[in-house]
Amino acid sequence: MKISEINIYPIKSLGEIPLQRSIVEDRGLQYDRRFMLVDENNDLLTQREFSKMATIDVEVLENGLNVSTDGFEKMQISNDFGETEKVKVRVWQSFCDALVANDEINRWFSEVLKTNCRLVKMPDSTHRQINELFNKGNEIVSFADGYPLLIISENSLADLNKKLEKQIPMNRFRPNLVVSGATGFAEDNWKKIKIGNTIFRSTKPCARCVIPTIDQKTGISDVKEPLKTLATFRKSSDVFPDTFEEYGLGKNDILFGQNLVAENFGEEIKVGDEVIVL
Repeated sequence: MKISEINIYPIKSLGEIPLQRSIVEDRGLQYDRRFMLVDENNDLLTQREFSKMATIDVEVLENGLNVSTDGFEKMQISNDFGETEKVKVRVWQSFCDALVANDEINRWFSEVLKTNCRLVKMPDSTHRQINELFNKGNEIVSFADGYPLLIISENSLADLNKKLEKQIPMNRFRPNLVVSGATGFAEDNWKKIKIGNTIFRSTKPCARCVIPTIDQKTGISDVKEPLKTLATFRKSSDVFPDTFEEYGLGKNDILFGQNLVAENFGEEIKVGDEVIVL
């Protein structure tokens, strides 16, 4: 088994950046989801409500990011927010401190999405904890939904696509790591894996929301698929009939992919690295 894809999403719910290599940090992969858009109540914005977010491209620069989308001038975002406003933002059930971007950047995003919103950054001083059910001791995460990384087997998608009338690409599921050479849904049962010199621990299967119904190039939703088909064979009560509650899952949660936490940091992983199940 080998790593076939590495992806980061510097701004939560915006476009992905495929990489050949990345550094594993305590919050996840370097640059992954350290920025996020929030509404007037400082609650997260995602593709669930604003599917157009998928069409905003992101580029990592030496000192920040570029964002672009059709019909708008490219906007540059500096990593240095300076002496800026600090606010308490909400990411689902968790709250953490974040820094607010300047008015020019916030206007750009508000015009693109046609809603009042602001860009926030997670400073190094913010330590957002992962779910206490799986936290081995002050383990932290970026603005990702709940855990630092998501891994999926290529053959999990292949198994799903066999059941779909119209095949879909892996980017619908927004994984950080994709594995070739594993059987379909093998990741369900991995407890620990090693990639390069980094050991990763599984926490819980990923319960899917509506985002996999959204075409990541157009921002248009298929409305029902692939969730309708996944619901026929990937409900948590079907996959883990005796243990789904131990994972904090509801019996009708639809599962696809596995959430991971790194147990050591600072090492590089790259496409082509062997994946060893420990």
